Amino acid sequence: MAAKFDLIPLNDWGFFHLPPRPCVIAGPCSAESEEQVMETARGLKEIGINVFRAGIWKPRTHPGCFEGVGVEGLRWMQQVKRELGMKVCTEVASEKHVFECLTHGVDMVWLGARTTANPFLVQEIAEALRDTDIPVLVKNPVNPDLDLWIGAFERLYGQGIRKLGAIHRGVSTSSKIRYRNDPHWEMAAELRARYPEIPLFADPSHMGGKREYLKELSQRAMDLGFEGLMIESHRDPSCALSDASQQLTPSALIELLESLVVRDAATADERFNDELRQLRARIDVLDENLVFTLASRMKVSRQIGDLKKENSVAILQPSRWDAVLEKVASSAEGYGIDPEFIKRIFNTIHDASVAEQNK
Repeated sequence: MAAKFDLIPLNDWGFFHLPPRPCVIAGPCSAESEEQVMETARGLKEIGINVFRAGIWKPRTHPGCFEGVGVEGLRWMQQVKRELGMKVCTEVASEKHVFECLTHGVDMVWLGARTTANPFLVQEIAEALRDTDIPVLVKNPVNPDLDLWIGAFERLYGQGIRKLGAIHRGVSTSSKIRYRNDPHWEMAAELRARYPEIPLFADPSHMGGKREYLKELSQRAMDLGFEGLMIESHRDPSCALSDASQQLTPSALIELLESLVVRDAATADERFNDELRQLRARIDVLDENLVFTLASRMKVSRQIGDLKKENSVAILQPSRWDAVLEKVASSAEGYGIDPEFIKRIFNTIHDASVAEQNK
């Protein structure tokens, strides 16, 4: 098992208190004006939210789009702290951003998905934050690379940062799915399995991309035991300068939060625990069968590889694999399984099979 991080627990940050769940960070995608920031913050304060987020610098794909108001927005954040007593946080993507945030008393920062994917930037930010006491949250990288995500935590931890948390926002995909990003929950689950000490926040706003998906994604995060949510909230989403379709008004946000079902991680009920043990025993048997089946499949793959080599036939057969994927995806639908999930599994199996055939 990976070495644990010796972190300061979430309850000791002075931001949140567990239970209850979820811990909530909310605010607009972007700080747009003093009036917009203050009105949104007041609405959130009224529904019990104490941690206010707003983007100050916005990384956009194309120049000429709204890229944030810059340092002026930090002064509005100061006003939120001063007048409403809320904690404030924003995204940083460079040493300069960190300097400005520390100068203006920002309470917490996070690294965006594009930043996490760049170890040079992560190291620069980690060194700029060296030995500071503010919490740092890290979004997963845009691609499904768990080691890259873990590496960001290692860089920050190496600079003495002990208040660390993760934000899961899904991963980019070229496949046609209803969400903006593929939730790829297994990535967050693996992070939790390796480093249970890192608190997990879900970002259903960027994961879903549309308001109608926020509830189901937030509920899924609660079912998986996430500690918190980061949700975008705007006084009037229809007028938002960025990501208008995924933001909620404060009143809509409290409706969502009150609708969530939050279950305990464990119970003393012996009947429940006995039934759970029995079901897990069945899972263990099925897992053993899966491993046996995969081993058998790999053996056949090696035989196919040997046959191809003997007959000077190329290892890779793209048309054959496309047909296999189409077949298993169709079969998955018949069993009520997400076809994209099955495709990911079979692509991984295929990569391993090709590697075996190339030996």
